[in-house]
Amino acid sequence: MIAIDILYLVDRLEALLTKGWRVPMTSKTMIDEDEFLDIIDQMRIAIPEEIKQSKKIVQDRDRVIAQAQEEAQRITAMAKEDAARLTNEHAVAKAAETRAAQIEAEAQASAQQIRQGADTYVAQALSELQSRLEQLAQQVAALQTQVYNGLNFISDQGAAPQNSNRDQNNS
Repeated sequence: MIAIDILYLVDRLEALLTKGWRVPMTSKTMIDEDEFLDIIDQMRIAIPEEIKQSKKIVQDRDRVIAQAQEEAQRITAMAKEDAARLTNEHAVAKAAETRAAQIEAEAQASAQQIRQGADTYVAQALSELQSRLEQLAQQVAALQTQVYNGLNFISDQGAAPQNSNRDQNNS
């Protein structure tokens, strides 16, 4: 299935509202209900796609962190092996331990830096997604209000002629 961009659907809703018919002497606009509901259905399909994308971003971050941890463990294991081979002499052993600690510290710092970068990326992506979803929710709420008001207006207009016919019959 081809993912539909949420912003494109919002633009379609706005275009539908723009091409709607103005009700004289009101701020109400009548729109094609079927077309409106079709766009809403497409939004319902597209929004889960956006959520899937954010889950993929989180999974990618977790994968990067796992790779960094594996790399840190590999480097640590290599440093320990180096230290074990160099234990014949005290000075060599001391240098190996120092180097192993340094390599481990570098690996941990590298893993932490990768983790922070991944966390920053995911936080930014999720923040942008939240902002887009909030904008979409506001626009959908406004359109639902307009549809509701339009339906009420039409309903009220349909009830008015019947009341005037009853008044004439009672006279």
